[in-house]
Amino acid sequence: MYHFEIPPFTDKGSSVSFGQPAAGGGGGGGAAKQAPNSKMLMPTGPAADFKNAQTLPDGTHIAVTTLDGKKSGFKGKVWVWAPKEYNDPKFAKSGFPVMIALPGGPGYPGNYWIGTDLRLQSSISKWYSEGKSKPFILAMPVLNPAPDDKGIYWDGSDIPGQPKMGTWLTDDVPDLMKANFRTIKSRDGWAFMGSSTGGFAGMKAVLKHPDKFKAVIASGPDIVPDSSLWKGHDKEKAENNPELLAKDLIDKKGPDVYIAFQVGDSESNKRTLPDVQKFIATYGNKGPVHTSLKVIPGGKHNAVTYVPNMGEGPIEFISKVMEGPVE
Repeated sequence: MYHFEIPPFTDKGSSVSFGQPAAGGGGGGGAAKQAPNSKMLMPTGPAADFKNAQTLPDGTHIAVTTLDGKKSGFKGKVWVWAPKEYNDPKFAKSGFPVMIALPGGPGYPGNYWIGTDLRLQSSISKWYSEGKSKPFILAMPVLNPAPDDKGIYWDGSDIPGQPKMGTWLTDDVPDLMKANFRTIKSRDGWAFMGSSTGGFAGMKAVLKHPDKFKAVIASGPDIVPDSSLWKGHDKEKAENNPELLAKDLIDKKGPDVYIAFQVGDSESNKRTLPDVQKFIATYGNKGPVHTSLKVIPGGKHNAVTYVPNMGEGPIEFISKVMEGPVE
């Protein structure tokens, strides 16, 4: 009965509140209850309608909701997870850092970081217990507005005439997390991670919005926008080019951002490693653009390669410069 997900033998589909009042149950705020000088942001509400997608062995939940993006106009699914420390009485008055985890590949209609086979969630808990990582809350949105089965993808950007996926990732998804979780007011509590085109989107988001986000783990990423949907929109394409964004950040002398690259030495695209190395040589560790690179021996272009190796340097690189839990 559990295998076929038939209640009451499974809790899949049941409501998950993450300590918030249930959706429609009133409340959903709390910002007024905190001290003005607090680094923590209480949930602003309204509470989203989260449904349990999976219960992990430690009792934590991966839950899903459909977010109607107020700023992007895009409506799509977002999966969320909070570590067990989030509900520990010891941290009841603490804000937690948020990591927005982006997939590669189609990036629609799901987000492959929600699967327990990749063990992203359990790895974060393990790394935190080892003193390597912050206890990140994860937001796992769809990356694209439709399947890219014809090789069409949106580069995590606001391409003219297309759904505003850049605004979705950098405004609507963070707003959802602020509405439902105790988060951190400053950019010191906000990061991205992603692989392949998701790595590109996360890196670009941090370079484009350094006032909102501080760090990213970019695994096997593209370095420049290359969607066919940019045709005829060279100006906007340039505005979403990490190389140009990095140069601009250096010219402006900040704020500081941190990019932890990891690339397998057996990636399917043989240009990936040299392209990352060239980016680091040109822009890395020059002024505000801080970079690290982990080359994974035998590593291939897949999440199975990237997750275990995140714990061997990249997660520490960004965690050292981020905050949380904080009061």
